[in-house]
Amino acid sequence: MSDAPNLSRLISAGTDRRVIATRDYTFPLDGFVRASSLGPSLMDLEARSVILVVRDMAKAAAALIDLDGCARRIVLCPPGWDVSRLASAARDSDVDALVYDDEDAPPPIPVDVVARCGLPLRELNSPRPASHETEWILPTSGTSGPPKLVVHTLRSLTGAIADAPPRLWATFYDIRRYGGLQIFLRALSSRSSLYLGAVEESVLSILARFGDVGVTHISGTPSHWRKVLMSGAGRRVDPDYVRLSGEIADSALLSALRALYPRAAIEHAYASTEAGVVFAVNDGKAGFPASWLERDGSVQMKIVDGSLRVRSNWRAMRFLGENTSPLADEDGFVDTGDIVEWHGDRLYFVGRRGGIINVGGAKVHPEEVEAVLNAHAAVRASRAFARTNSITGALVFAEVVLRDEHRADAACESDILGACRARLPRHMVPAGLRFVSDLPITEGGKLARRG
Repeated sequence: MSDAPNLSRLISAGTDRRVIATRDYTFPLDGFVRASSLGPSLMDLEARSVILVVRDMAKAAAALIDLDGCARRIVLCPPGWDVSRLASAARDSDVDALVYDDEDAPPPIPVDVVARCGLPLRELNSPRPASHETEWILPTSGTSGPPKLVVHTLRSLTGAIADAPPRLWATFYDIRRYGGLQIFLRALSSRSSLYLGAVEESVLSILARFGDVGVTHISGTPSHWRKVLMSGAGRRVDPDYVRLSGEIADSALLSALRALYPRAAIEHAYASTEAGVVFAVNDGKAGFPASWLERDGSVQMKIVDGSLRVRSNWRAMRFLGENTSPLADEDGFVDTGDIVEWHGDRLYFVGRRGGIINVGGAKVHPEEVEAVLNAHAAVRASRAFARTNSITGALVFAEVVLRDEHRADAACESDILGACRARLPRHMVPAGLRFVSDLPITEGGKLARRG
């Protein structure tokens, strides 16, 4: 038997009364001693390359616990992937088995072995297969182009997770994406319970459930947390710890969360599917100390042409698929594509290299415009985007969600744009605002960038 770590071994100690729960399902972690979400079909998946196409996150979590150490490879598919994307991922990953949970539909793609994942757990009549160091195949977020498939192992995924006492964890993330998967693994590693959202569940419903069980540690993207603030129901929870990751955490959002949760530790983390977990900032400020570039440990950072590059002991192994470029350069550094600027003794993220708006040859990062908009006393959240212009090629426009006490009128728009003119170069000032009640976010919890 392999001595590689796997999830069934990870949860084998101290599992009493721990659960993973969504709106629709709850299952005990100590049930895996003698049971499985896959029942007898688990034995048919040993040494297979398995694509996981499961809608409910509780079922997905159970399947991951079952498959790690059993399967040769697990391909995690977020909800919403169409048949062509599933088929492409299956081809690139040499998939020969499928796990899915739709009892009313045939398998979405043809494979050699098909197994249905279900809850409650079903009894196992033979020892659990656990002889493989399973490869975990994760899609990138696709922020700057089509998602790529990235190869991890449980060692690389858990390398940055420190020992911690049991907690009540919750996340707005989908656990089939890197940010949510990290919280899933943190909960299992710390012998904690984990509470998750459900597909298409409202923020109000999620907050009510999290509050009812008294979650202590909550994670989400800045866009998730802005929705919490906009919901007016943020006080349904009273966490000890709030974590932000996946997008730039600006000063306005950090201040708003500090006001909402005055006793909580508030931390914003930086990570990517390719580079792994890089750092976490807990001083209440946006950006991170420039002195961290001088660190010489398990993670090293440097800036090349304005882009943050990372060398880490727990970065991914490689990309999968035809015609893929190397994941890291010859020195082991991953180019994150995230642009940073140096101000005093601190570095600030300003946006993605691939997300620049070109206004008459001048570069605009939407996130820089949003940071100024969000700092205005009337603004709860914003989204900057490009619109085609015959003279300059593009102009910046923005959608704005106002705080409840402010009225969406011409005077408010004029005041907000005046503040932008005072703080931004002319080409970065929005040519117009549109007041909206909500902002679109992607399935991964990030602000949708297309205008």
